[in-house]
Amino acid sequence: MDPSLYPRMAEVEDAHWWFASRRAIVDRIIERLGLPPDAAILEPGCGTGGNFPMLARRGHLYAIDADESAIGFAQSRGLAHVARGFLPEAMPFGDQRFDLVVMTDVLEHLDDQAGTLRALHARLRPGGWLLLTVPAMAWLWSDHDVTHHHRRRYNASELRTLVSACGFEVRYLSYYNFLLFPLIAGARMWQRLGARDRHGANRRHDLAMPPAAINSLLQRIFSSERYLVGAARIPFGVSLILLARAPLAVQSDCVSAPSASAN
Repeated sequence: MDPSLYPRMAEVEDAHWWFASRRAIVDRIIERLGLPPDAAILEPGCGTGGNFPMLARRGHLYAIDADESAIGFAQSRGLAHVARGFLPEAMPFGDQRFDLVVMTDVLEHLDDQAGTLRALHARLRPGGWLLLTVPAMAWLWSDHDVTHHHRRRYNASELRTLVSACGFEVRYLSYYNFLLFPLIAGARMWQRLGARDRHGANRRHDLAMPPAAINSLLQRIFSSERYLVGAARIPFGVSLILLARAPLAVQSDCVSAPSASAN
């Protein structure tokens, strides 16, 4: 992500409807896992730490980011062991193994997807969980993706193939953010027709905080998906969510898998 956006993200992500709703959905899925109370949890690509209050309630939290300014914001929360690291080749925390890895909208930033998933697989305890979210549908590509340095958007079959090829057992995979899909898809198409840039940089990165009443309404709509996501598979949405498990038996090394196009 553009480093200049981290202060803005730190300012809005606790209350912004999109971040708050994603946390509610992720939290609901984690609740169903039955983690031990002393679970070791890793968040790679933690950004400014918006997920920390939710994840720290579930166990001992460790977090990684590559950007120094993001690390500063994340450390100021005082809820996690935060260290600088680079995926997949430079992961901190020694030989620590984890019960759960949570990676929200990170994989799409990385050049070496397979290497990252292989590295995370190696750091999970047998039977440990991987929970990740990614942006979906290549045709939704927009200025938001460019500003946030996304490499790609995914479809469900491509994501399943990639994660399965890395030795994980995919237990759940679904699109989500489907209730607001028509609104968001319409806005992205409007940008493509030439309406973008008329209202400045906030329109491009989608980090503008809407008026309180609109923010509350959007949050109620989006976060209500938590009652369905995880229990049913949704055939469309702005994003994808995947839950996978590292099997008890040793699996073969990850092999390369096709990635979604950004175009």
